[in-house]
Amino acid sequence: MKIGIVCYPTYGGSGVVATELGKGLAKKGHQIHFITYRQPARLLTYQENVFYHEVTAVDYPLFDYPPYDTALTSKLVDIVKYENLDLLHVHYAIPHAAVAYMAKKILLQEGRYVPVVTTLHGTDITLVGSDPSFAPVVAFSINKSDGVTAVSENLRKQTYQAFDIENDIQVIHNFIDFVRFNKSNKDHSKKAIAPNEEKILVHTSNFRKVKRVDDVIRIFKMVYDKIPSKLLLIGDGPERRKLEDLCRKLGLCDEIRFLGKQDAVEELLAISDLFLMPSGSESFGLAALEAMACEVPVISSDVGGLPELNINGKTGFLSKLGNVNEMAQNAINLLENEDLLSKFRHNALNQAKRFDISNILPEYERYYEYILKEKVFKKTQANI
Repeated sequence: MKIGIVCYPTYGGSGVVATELGKGLAKKGHQIHFITYRQPARLLTYQENVFYHEVTAVDYPLFDYPPYDTALTSKLVDIVKYENLDLLHVHYAIPHAAVAYMAKKILLQEGRYVPVVTTLHGTDITLVGSDPSFAPVVAFSINKSDGVTAVSENLRKQTYQAFDIENDIQVIHNFIDFVRFNKSNKDHSKKAIAPNEEKILVHTSNFRKVKRVDDVIRIFKMVYDKIPSKLLLIGDGPERRKLEDLCRKLGLCDEIRFLGKQDAVEELLAISDLFLMPSGSESFGLAALEAMACEVPVISSDVGGLPELNINGKTGFLSKLGNVNEMAQNAINLLENEDLLSKFRHNALNQAKRFDISNILPEYERYYEYILKEKVFKKTQANI
């Protein structure tokens, strides 16, 4: 198949999943065309069957903001026509699903039908999409997509609750590539960070309020008071300055490292003992899955799709949102018991294997084939 993938090219979950999905499909012989305004963060090297098309929005003096939606629509029309794409797969509803619908209508006038699959990732539904200024467009775009997937059962339910959706939503979970994410031997790195064999706790995110990274620091403080430990904060974002101030206030500057955005996050996960995710919203918890693939148990809130991934009392612990005392105590209990920690490491790995990319890729391939064969060919112009 020739597939066009539209995504945000950032370190966010939707961009990561879209890029890794495309790379995985390319390895299986499909021709993949990434269409976005910047080369995706995980698309760093040349790979056979992978093509990148940059979208440039012209900045006219008349416009306060460059018309990216219009530029993307035109680019999609061009790529579908001249690369002869079979299907468009757009990640994150806003604005990609609406843009894809517009492109589809333009192509239809030229006698070319291209089906659109929309994947919902989380905040495009729970946060941005629920805003009254976006909600009607989101609902319309989902209903006009030929296929819709969600990355967790919880997100599927939330979408039906938030919008009047007539379309069927298929759950296809996020995935992990074990070729990249595994517990490799990085003892030299661990000694540099924890020279006295301190325990290493880790968190990775985009440092938005919803990630509650301040709770990560408060949890760590309670752990540190009982157990010699270090905290690695991977990522960056709008809350970083406040978080640095909190570290200074708590006197933890020597124990917490702000590492910024990291391409080789797997090397840091490989030396970690616990992953902290006290988020206020998680459609799935891709960062937690990456940690589990590296045999790192997860201490998390019980929101969104996290209970579908982190099994309470087995791969880690779930707590009510904001219950930092319980999260800290669960972390302490694990770190003080090496046998229990080893068992949880093993369980985390086995759970992560359920989401191996080799298991999830065929689900997408079957879904694409279903959309192409069972739905699109039966449509007529009258009911499009």
